[in-house]
Amino acid sequence: MNVEQLLEQAKLSCQKRGVRFTPAREQVFKLLSNHSSAVGAYELLDELKIIDPSAKPATIYRALDFLSQQGFVHKIESINAFVMCHHFGDCNHPVQLLICDECGLVEEIQSNDFDSALKEMASNKGFIISHQIVEAHGACQSCQ
Repeated sequence: MNVEQLLEQAKLSCQKRGVRFTPAREQVFKLLSNHSSAVGAYELLDELKIIDPSAKPATIYRALDFLSQQGFVHKIESINAFVMCHHFGDCNHPVQLLICDECGLVEEIQSNDFDSALKEMASNKGFIISHQIVEAHGACQSCQ
């Protein structure tokens, strides 16, 4: 899906949910969607400052928080970076990320078997999972 299609899908999702997709949020969404690998907030800020010289860190962090809450992006905690979710119609889906430590490529995968096994193990411990992001680090096929 290209950037414009993702953007239209995001706008529709926001409209259905009754949340505002402000110009700042849209700019950050577009900048992030142009990256194939994970990107940090300050790198996005540098890119945003080219468009809006008055942009501040708070602008980026507020936009990223919103985009994350809407399920449009995933935060990769282990490297403090963000990656676009290309199938955000289901913003509550379990997230499993393969992260290449060499080139920075991030691939999102979905395994219902993995998700079911994790939920079952948690349930056996009396734990209910409300949100799941699994990060696996290694080397992609190109970097091996």
